[in-house]
Amino acid sequence: MSFSASIITLFPELFPGPLGASVLGRGLADKLWSLEAVHLRSFATDRHRTVDDTPSGGGAGMVLKPDILAQAIDTVSPPDDLRPRILMSPRGRPLTQARARELAQGPGAVIVCGRFEGVDQRVIDSRHLEEISIGDYVLAGGEVAAMVLLEAVVRLIPGVLGAAESHADESFENGLLEYPHYTRPQTFEGMTIPPVLTSGDHGKIARWRLEQSRLLTRARRPDLLPDEG
Repeated sequence: MSFSASIITLFPELFPGPLGASVLGRGLADKLWSLEAVHLRSFATDRHRTVDDTPSGGGAGMVLKPDILAQAIDTVSPPDDLRPRILMSPRGRPLTQARARELAQGPGAVIVCGRFEGVDQRVIDSRHLEEISIGDYVLAGGEVAAMVLLEAVVRLIPGVLGAAESHADESFENGLLEYPHYTRPQTFEGMTIPPVLTSGDHGKIARWRLEQSRLLTRARRPDLLPDEG
């Protein structure tokens, strides 16, 4: 069974967007994964296709209506759907490589893209939405965040990226940031490729790469190192 993503959004025309390009797009064409974008307004019942209302208790902005969003979720994800239900939210748990890998090994995901001031909490609670954040900042909506999540996940699906070794040494896969890369020409603007990389000694190359990963992680993300975080 291939990975199946359903996106509930007010802007279905944004998809697949970058998800339809390069290796992700080829994987989509080869049916290694699938994507449907569901228009939230199609579940509105009034002639104005209203999907939001003012926040209870006052305040700026609007909130997505619980009845409309719940109906959309229930239609896209019936009770026998095993896919996790995700809400892209700046207050969610940070997206990690580990969570992306878990999702890639599953049947897919139902992703809700918020807009305005957010989503009625009753829908989050009753529909068991897992809130995920892609960073400590706020976007105009969840669509770009959903694309980030799906790109992180889909590239890990077997056959999408190519050889499994392609991402085995990437940042966060082994708890460290990735080591620097070089390619020809040998000399560029007076800078040369580190001699160890052209030595042909694979043991030395592996040790050099590990040391570089440790140095970069210590300098940029010491929180990833258990003894230094």
